[in-house]
Amino acid sequence: MQSITTAHNLKGKRVLLRASLNVPIRQGAILDTVRLEQALPTIKFLIGAGARVIVVSHLSKAEGTTLQPVFRYLKEKIPLSFIGNIHSDRAQDMIAKMRDDDVVLAENLRVYPEEEANDPVFTRTLASLADMYVNDDFTVSHRKHASIVGVPKFLPSYMGLSFEREYTFLSQALRAPTPSLAILGGGKPETKIPLIASLAEKMTDVFVCGISANVLWKSQGFEIGLSVASAFPIPTTEKVLKMENIHLPSDVRIKDAQGIVRVGSLQSVDAGSAIVDAGPQTLLDIEQLIKQASFVLWNGPLGEYEKGYTESTHALARLLAQSGKHVIVGGGDTVAAIATLGLSDKFTFVSSAGGAMIDFLAHETLPGIEALGRS
Repeated sequence: MQSITTAHNLKGKRVLLRASLNVPIRQGAILDTVRLEQALPTIKFLIGAGARVIVVSHLSKAEGTTLQPVFRYLKEKIPLSFIGNIHSDRAQDMIAKMRDDDVVLAENLRVYPEEEANDPVFTRTLASLADMYVNDDFTVSHRKHASIVGVPKFLPSYMGLSFEREYTFLSQALRAPTPSLAILGGGKPETKIPLIASLAEKMTDVFVCGISANVLWKSQGFEIGLSVASAFPIPTTEKVLKMENIHLPSDVRIKDAQGIVRVGSLQSVDAGSAIVDAGPQTLLDIEQLIKQASFVLWNGPLGEYEKGYTESTHALARLLAQSGKHVIVGGGDTVAAIATLGLSDKFTFVSSAGGAMIDFLAHETLPGIEALGRS
């Protein structure tokens, strides 16, 4: 892959920039602007080089259908126009009349079913807008969508500054120095458990909490009661259980049928109770592994964070922030936790990639990476 910083003669070039603008929006208000701030350096670099920048991105269905709130936010930072429907005559006319340093933002790509289907006609339409392509959206580069894997087939293609930063730092986990530690919690055990197996082959220790721990316990025949687990069998579970450098919580916080939460061992979970968080002894166990490690990767809270069981996750965030170790953090709830505590600047790198981070660490590549490498 080539960085956009290596491109020459950008002045006057029309650049199709796939940016990471998928942010939480409620009633038209943006709740978290981190991704928008991370998108600005690449846009400003292209402006400074005299390019004509056509920004495209998406919003997930939960956040709405229009990028208008994003447009209003970015317009306060950079000169920007909104072109709406990229198929419209108005959009085509505005793009044709762009001058050097101009920036336009197109409407949410996911209003077009052809985007997610990687439709070849839609792909050619996107590619026809520009002379070159920049992918600055690592967060969605695990998807085989038109704006990620289709467009690079037709245009000279580069990675943007945010994409390059994600790729550089996350690659460190693939060749982590010894001793190293991965702490994996949160949900999505169908993707996390294969990642556990992969990381355990690369790193000194892997500590598993959250739903993945529940799945591993259940597969061993332990009673996990009403605890959240996977509805489907996960083929790699047996392999994970045989790996000696994988650790599970020594105690947990258990909510009983009356809603009372207590600390206990796994053996004290009954059919009417649920595991909701890691226990204090588990934090001490993790702390010892952190002290031994020179590199730490953390993805996912230690319990049901979204339901308010935040105690162990917040304690771990403080431990890592004070550890002085090389720490890379990722995952939506994990990033939210450290932001809530005001600790975001205490880590070596905070990834905003979410699912793409997990896929990259598990497979060591992504469709978006492959597409840029072939261009």
